[in-house]
Amino acid sequence: MKVLIPSALRSYTTDSRVDATGETLAAVLADLERRYPGIRFRMIDEQGRIRPHIRFFVDGTQLRSLGQPLRAATELLIVQALSGG
Repeated sequence: MKVLIPSALRSYTTDSRVDATGETLAAVLADLERRYPGIRFRMIDEQGRIRPHIRFFVDGTQLRSLGQPLRAATELLIVQALSGG
């Protein structure tokens, strides 16, 4: 599946679109971590929960669970809220 990477996480991937495999959101994130060490921690906290400033979308629908099943032909969009002043 194609994964669209937000600019704040491109220091890990050096690309805005990468490939990943997995039957669930958790598996896709594990695959991304294997390919791009450290990226998962930016999206998932120490308790295994999606960080509050991260959103995952497939076909315009927000994924709220790491156990959410995914199809291989799906495009996963990762959105990261930015803050500052």
